[in-house]
Amino acid sequence: MANILYLVHRLPFPPNKGDKVRSYHLLKHLAAKHRVFLGTFVDDPEDEVHVEAVQSICAELHVSALKPRTAKFRSLAALLDGRPLSLAYYADRAMREWVAKIMVEQSIDATVVFSSAMGQYAVSPTTIHSGPILVDFVDVDSTKWTQYASQHRWPMSWIYAREGRRLLAYERELASSARMSFFVTENEATLFRRLAPESAKLVREIGNGVDSDFFASHLARQSPFGSGEIPVVFTGAMDYWPNIDAVTWFVADMLPQLRQTDHRIRFYVVGRSPVPAIRSLASQTVVVTGTVPDVRPYLQHAAVVVAPMRVARGVQNKILEAMSMGRPVVAARDCADAISAVDGQELIAATTAPEYVDAVRRLINGAALANLIGAAGRLCVVNRFSWGAHLSKLDVYLSSPKPDQRVAVQECHEPA
Repeated sequence: MANILYLVHRLPFPPNKGDKVRSYHLLKHLAAKHRVFLGTFVDDPEDEVHVEAVQSICAELHVSALKPRTAKFRSLAALLDGRPLSLAYYADRAMREWVAKIMVEQSIDATVVFSSAMGQYAVSPTTIHSGPILVDFVDVDSTKWTQYASQHRWPMSWIYAREGRRLLAYERELASSARMSFFVTENEATLFRRLAPESAKLVREIGNGVDSDFFASHLARQSPFGSGEIPVVFTGAMDYWPNIDAVTWFVADMLPQLRQTDHRIRFYVVGRSPVPAIRSLASQTVVVTGTVPDVRPYLQHAAVVVAPMRVARGVQNKILEAMSMGRPVVAARDCADAISAVDGQELIAATTAPEYVDAVRRLINGAALANLIGAAGRLCVVNRFSWGAHLSKLDVYLSSPKPDQRVAVQECHEPA
C-alpha cells in the first residue's frame, strides 16, 4: 500500500459532470489499494454537502473554497505577469501550504495530478518530491482555448489565443517533469506528442469508462416526458461553453427544421447550472430542466439523444452514458471518432446542421433502426468501456521511477 498525493481542481463528487466522473473513478481506483491524500477545490456551494463522503475515501482531505467570480478577477492579473490564466484561477496559498505539509509529514510515494492547472502544486521550488509525478491532462486544454479564440471576436479572441499559447508552454513544461502523462483518447495523446515532441515517449492514453450497471434501462423507471411528444435530449453541465454552443446551435439551426415535419418533437436540455443564454431558450418546444435528481429517466425515454458539439476535446461522457442506456445517439463526428464508435451501427455521426436533421429524422421515423443502433451502442460500452480496465494502465507507473527520472523531477523549476 502506497501513500498517494492526489490533486484535483474540483471536488470529485458527486460524479455529475464529465471531469468529475473521471476524477471520481480515479479516486476510487487509487483508494482501493492505497492511502490517498486529496487536495481539491469546491467551486459550487451545492457540493459542500458531499465533502464528508469524499473524506471517507481518503486518508486526509484538504478542500479550499473557490469563488468563480473572484477567481476570474484573480486570473486577469496573469495578463500582466505572463502566466496562463488557468494557473492564476486556481492559485491558492492554503493549498500550496497543505501540499508542502503533506510532503514533509507523510512519506509520499507518488503524486497524481488531475488537470494541468493543479500541476503548479506538484512542481514548484518549495515542493519536495519523494516519488514520481503522474499527470492526467485528460484533454489538451491549450488547444481548446485556441478553438475558443476562433469562435469569438476581439478582445476575447486575443485573450483565448494568448491562453492557448501560454498554457501549451506550461503543459509542455509540466509533462517534462512527469514520469508519465495521460490523455483520454489516443487522438489527444497523438496531438500532444506532436505539440510537445520532447515528451512524446512519456505520453499514454487512458480512456473514460462507464458504469454500465448504473446506466442501464429498467422497465420500472417512469418517463419524465409528456404524453404524445417526441423527446430529443441533450445532457451536460449548462455553464460549460462547448455545451452552451451545442445547444444554441441545435435550437437555432436544427430544431425548426425538425418540427416542420413533426410538430410533436420537443427538445430537452438536461443539465445543471444553465446560464441566462440557455434559460432564455425555454419555450413550448424547448425545455430547460436545470439540475435533475437522476439523468437516467431522461436518457432511457428519449427518442434520440444528440451531442452536436462544435468544440469538443476527447471523450464526451454524455455520449457513453446515453449509449449505455441503449438509446440511439447522433453526435459530432470528432466525438464518435474519439471512442472509435462505428458510424451508422453504434451511433450516427454528423458535422453539419442538415446532417443532424437527417439523422434525427431517420431515427424518429425508423423504430427498427433506432433500436438496432441503441442495442449496438449499449454492447459497445459494455465490452469496451469499463473503468477498471482503463485505469489499471496507470498502476505500473506508481512505483518509484528510475534514477534518471527522479533527477529530472528534482531539478525542474516552477513554470513561468
